[in-house]
Amino acid sequence: MEHYFQKEIECASREEIIAIQNQKLVEQVQHVWDNVPYYRKKMEDKGLTPGDIKSIDDLHKLPFLSKADLREAYPYGLAGVPMKDCVRIHSTSGTTGKRVVAFYTQADIDLWEDCCARAIMAAGGTSEDVCQVAYGFGLFTGGAGLNGGSHKVGCLTVPTSSGNTERQIMFIRDLSTTILCCTPSYAAYLAETMKEMGMSPEDIPLKAGIFGAEAWSEEMRQEIQNTLGIKAYDIYGLTELSGPGVAFECSAQDGMHINEDHFIAEIIDPDTGEVLPDGTQGELVFTSISKKAFPLLRYRTRDICTLHREKCSCGRTHVKMEKPKGRSDDMLIIRGVNVFPSQIEAVLLEHGYQANYQIIVGRVNNTDTLDVHVEMTPEMFTDDVMEIRNRQNELVAGLKSMLGIKAKVTLVDHKSITRSEGKAVRVIDNRKI
Repeated sequence: MEHYFQKEIECASREEIIAIQNQKLVEQVQHVWDNVPYYRKKMEDKGLTPGDIKSIDDLHKLPFLSKADLREAYPYGLAGVPMKDCVRIHSTSGTTGKRVVAFYTQADIDLWEDCCARAIMAAGGTSEDVCQVAYGFGLFTGGAGLNGGSHKVGCLTVPTSSGNTERQIMFIRDLSTTILCCTPSYAAYLAETMKEMGMSPEDIPLKAGIFGAEAWSEEMRQEIQNTLGIKAYDIYGLTELSGPGVAFECSAQDGMHINEDHFIAEIIDPDTGEVLPDGTQGELVFTSISKKAFPLLRYRTRDICTLHREKCSCGRTHVKMEKPKGRSDDMLIIRGVNVFPSQIEAVLLEHGYQANYQIIVGRVNNTDTLDVHVEMTPEMFTDDVMEIRNRQNELVAGLKSMLGIKAKVTLVDHKSITRSEGKAVRVIDNRKI
């Protein structure tokens, strides 16, 4: 049976959703114009006033916001309410320059937790469940969002945060945890550790996992599902928009429903900024229409994906986004070819390797090099040099057919690639140094 947290809105008709979006967008544009001088100037530069935005049909007229704007406006330049009305910040671990700091009113946190509660119930969660939140707590949004969502559903919430794997497994066993929330790479590591401890899926009380914050492939999902004996659901979010719960998977497990009463999604051509029709691949852009403290309009996520509006078997009517294919800025361009780490992962898992690998990109004599280090599982281990060479050649051929370019593959010992308890470090690009 399908569970919903807020059925009326999750299953609302298209007309109802559009009516909500029209009203909220008009109000939000006025709010931003009145309270965010940084964005008001962007609108003035385009010759726009709030009166020009009468419905979502006018959304395309508004200027974009990018990561660069967030750095430039740091820390308070995009805040939409006075600091006395804010109750919390979260911040992203930006790799370059200033961090992104997002502000929240109590009402912003409530609606964010509602979104996460929808995600937990879409994964089959109810007040009968024990939900272990093994995302990091603190400035990172993962822990706080799912923790709040779990409370709203009424689950017994186990806020373990990330790391301390022995303790995670102890609580999963002793408290009979049924829902696990963490990054996919940490879920894979927990699964691997439990298997080494001699636990089979029948010994593990988990029934569902809600995994996000990094890219993962369909093959990795199957591997985690089989090892833990669960259904693994994807969740999507950005600190800039609130955190996880902007979109989430349902029982159909084929794309994530975007919470359209709070976020309007567009797909644009990353080069021209032109809005593309549903079903076309491009860059995902979000407009936050409910949040007041950090109200971003037309924020460019850099995530490359596709939107679909076909009827969903779960009964939810909100548009679905496919799993992002990578990012327009995470994307590696190697010898002129666009390469996404998820493509490499798919080939490795197809050949029976687990999801522990590292991609090392370099440059020799002005030519890009692509090295992929892949861990062997204990069952695969062999001293036979010819056997290892054959397996490496097999992967080289698989990668060539997937990517169109040649990679060098090195098989390495089990557990020789450093494990990460947060986001896995998959790519080392030495060309920038």
